Amino acid sequence: MLSEQEIVRREALQKIRALGIDPYPAAKFEVTAYAADIKQHYSETVAADGTKQRLNYQDIAIAGRLMASREAGKAAFGEIQDSTGRIQIYIRRDEICPDADKSLYKELFLKLLDIGDFIGVKGYAFRTKMGEITVHVTEFKLLSKSLRPLPIVKKDAQGNVFDAFTDPELRYRQRYVDLTVNPAVREVFVKRTKLVQAMRQFFVEKGWLEVETPILQPIHGGAAARPFKTHHNSLDTALYMRIANELYLKRLIVGGFDGVFEFGKMFRNEGMDRTHNPEFTAMEIYVAYKDYIWMMEMVETCLERVAIAVNGTSDAMVGDRKISFKAPYIRLSMTDAILKYTGINIDALDEAGLRAVCKQLHIETDASMGKGKLIDAIFGEKVESHLIQPTYITDYPVEMSPLAKKHRTKAGFVERFELFVNGKEIANAYSELNDPIDQRERFEEQMRLAGRGDDEAMPLDEDFLRALEYGMPPTSGLGIGIDRLTMFLTNNVSIQEVLFFPQMKPEKGS
Repeated sequence: MLSEQEIVRREALQKIRALGIDPYPAAKFEVTAYAADIKQHYSETVAADGTKQRLNYQDIAIAGRLMASREAGKAAFGEIQDSTGRIQIYIRRDEICPDADKSLYKELFLKLLDIGDFIGVKGYAFRTKMGEITVHVTEFKLLSKSLRPLPIVKKDAQGNVFDAFTDPELRYRQRYVDLTVNPAVREVFVKRTKLVQAMRQFFVEKGWLEVETPILQPIHGGAAARPFKTHHNSLDTALYMRIANELYLKRLIVGGFDGVFEFGKMFRNEGMDRTHNPEFTAMEIYVAYKDYIWMMEMVETCLERVAIAVNGTSDAMVGDRKISFKAPYIRLSMTDAILKYTGINIDALDEAGLRAVCKQLHIETDASMGKGKLIDAIFGEKVESHLIQPTYITDYPVEMSPLAKKHRTKAGFVERFELFVNGKEIANAYSELNDPIDQRERFEEQMRLAGRGDDEAMPLDEDFLRALEYGMPPTSGLGIGIDRLTMFLTNNVSIQEVLFFPQMKPEKGS
């Protein structure tokens, strides 16, 4: 069922066609200037006789959405919004239609064009008596007719906002509308791109190679997570959307590359909340002949540079907290962190002892949880929320990390760290396990956990073990959650705010 405004716009569409004007012309419109640049760089001088001389922007072709229009006698004012912002336009009837029927101008610009239509105009810039830089239009062209009305955000003299497009569900479902009427949203995604570009450039300068690995995988390895499963008809085999790209990237280290990295989509068939989306972006990097201590120093140097590239400073506001990404970061072992925030030393506890601690701390458990999951539950419930400034949690129990190398001095632990910011994990790294016999034993333990009902346990990957048997040099690997890092650097508390199109429930009636 069409709304009244949608009906009116469709009627205007037919009238435009009746005037002999194509509302969706095929010809291109050559843009030569943008709103923000015109406003920033416009300049003029005043001659001795009082006439103004424009020093630039005398021949302008600009295109965008018509966001406002009003008649002023034989002229009209409007606003065009392009990818850089808005600028006022000024149209005189006699200049646009000097020889044609004057009603054509009035009919088209004042009656048949609507807010949201794309138009292109040519002309020159000038400053009005009110001091506003404006484009004086000498030609204009309809480029695309909008058939749905945009939400019109209005402000009164006191700055109060009315009719704002703020409903989260509508904003995420109709991101194209959100980006149009809420310009600040665009800046979030501009910063996200700056973040990725800065990180990529940092790695390229080090000489590491950007690569691509399979998204559809026969075995869902590289992380403890529930996968999405599909079927390949031609091969008649099950495939999984990757939960991580770790095992493929390490195969490339076996193949002789010294450093490889990938920005890629990961998919995990798990719950959704303000910090989790089933489809998310991660960066993983693996560098040969390095360990997790070296990786900590690399990460804090990289993130300090990224923060400056995004915001011009190593500080970032997250809510009302100032987070400093300036190196170096706090370092705290997992057992020391649990001891600090619970008063309990878990070093010598077996599975039964850990279950008793969970019960004491009112943490829910189930029979499928082994030592690693129990320790992770204690840490998640009682420690994470305290880790506000960037903090490395190091030296995890071996049961929690089936792909990490055993610690060189601490029996029962592995060389692993996670980086926490504002109570959330944004990075995970190891000294990578390169002993194929140890790795097989770890996989077999994961299979035993799967037999107990742990549906996030890692499967055994024979081809990856075969690769390790050919030999992998000492290697350090890292994964960073790009979405969460973007949240922190743009002061957003919801992952949906930093994804163009977050996953959502189907619309009612669809």
